[in-house]
Amino acid sequence: MCITLINTIISRIMKVGPIQRQSIISLASIVGVTVVSYLATIYFAHFLGPAILGAFYLITAYYAIFDLIASGGFGTAATKRISEGREQNEFYTASVIVRLILLGLSILVFVLVSSYLVGIASADLFYLFIFLLIAGSINAICSVDVSGTARIGIFQTSNFINTIVKLLIQVFAVFIGWGLGGLIVGFIAGLLAAALVNYKFIHLTLTRCNLSHFKDLSSFAFWTFLSSSGNFVFSNVDTILISLFLSIDEVGIYRIAFQLATVSAIAVTALNSVLFPRISRWHTEQNFPMISLVISKAITYSLVLAVPITVGGTLLADRLMYFLYGASFESGSLCLIILLFAEIANIFMYLFTMCLNSVNKPRESFVVMGITAVINIVFNLLLIPVFGINGAAVAMLGTMLVNAFLAYIFLRPVVAISIEVKSIGYMLLSALIMAGVLLVYVHFVKIETFVSLLISILLGALIYFVILLKLDGAIQADLKKIIKEVSVS
Repeated sequence: MCITLINTIISRIMKVGPIQRQSIISLASIVGVTVVSYLATIYFAHFLGPAILGAFYLITAYYAIFDLIASGGFGTAATKRISEGREQNEFYTASVIVRLILLGLSILVFVLVSSYLVGIASADLFYLFIFLLIAGSINAICSVDVSGTARIGIFQTSNFINTIVKLLIQVFAVFIGWGLGGLIVGFIAGLLAAALVNYKFIHLTLTRCNLSHFKDLSSFAFWTFLSSSGNFVFSNVDTILISLFLSIDEVGIYRIAFQLATVSAIAVTALNSVLFPRISRWHTEQNFPMISLVISKAITYSLVLAVPITVGGTLLADRLMYFLYGASFESGSLCLIILLFAEIANIFMYLFTMCLNSVNKPRESFVVMGITAVINIVFNLLLIPVFGINGAAVAMLGTMLVNAFLAYIFLRPVVAISIEVKSIGYMLLSALIMAGVLLVYVHFVKIETFVSLLISILLGALIYFVILLKLDGAIQADLKKIIKEVSVS
């Protein structure tokens, strides 16, 4: 009976349009990953505290630097070229060769500079970090195939397995007292598990390639690498600078607030992985109206979740930090509020820069990232010493707004971007009504336990979505269509 039901659900989902189907699968996977990740992080926060978590987040920031060297932009370049449907085996082979060479270079650079890195103090961490770099490259090599051929379901499944394996091992390691080393071991295990899943579904084969394939990848990878460097700045430079100006504890508090804020970007994360290879193909086919349509829809449906989460998170920030992570993290509540608004800007930044790369504009994407990366560093240097982690959050918000604006300026001559103002207006109105009800509820029913916090969150979500679906017929119609197509009744 259960197997029959599952088979029926799968068959119905497969009948939905490819973008909707892959978006549903992608979103479901990301939601599952997010829920498990947040539960594990809550556990780590209570049992490890901000200092050890801060040290781990600093290690992951270092990993991002050296993994960027190991990638060199060739991963995105290979995905782009493979997605175009020509000489796929040759481009895949060239990307594997380059990745292995750059992995060796990244390890060499790490060995040379490791003594200058805060937090890499023991021999155990030194060797664990090298294993981490190797595991990351193995997974990257295996994942290029499935991402480039737009098999997003497999790609998201591997990410889900990555997170589950990583967190299971990390939770066990923390339970038996391994601390920071256990968190890193779990990180490595998750990457290897994801690599195994992707490896099982590799369709492309290693074959003879020539210099033209390396040149073709390099022309795209050069600008992608520079653009990725900008992404690194957005994601990690604040962590490193906080560790230098403040303390490891502050790193832990900031990164916890940042992780909690990113829940509002779940939808755009799912849509990004689905749309990149498809927009790339539509660009090759000169189907610009379809690109414009999906970007417009992507903005709307990304904001459907982001708007109420930002409004509700602003009202309940201090209680969220206290009841989820403990009293030692409550000081990050204002930081959380600022970062929630930064995630709204991130939706536009994420989609516009993704679209620039997918329509073969990596140079313009780099210009955008290069300018805003410099602005981000300057803002962090000016604001962190004065305002602490709140200054880092303001720097994030400001530079994401600048990035989104510049990306739009470069994208506008190529793709017409329209905003569904009416739907977004309905979202804002629904969120404001939700906020009014929550303010009254919180005034009369004090939030003094985790259960009362959970009830207030569920109440807010119910009010928001009931009102939104009543007001916005377009969203309601889309939702009914999807439910009807996947219905098992």
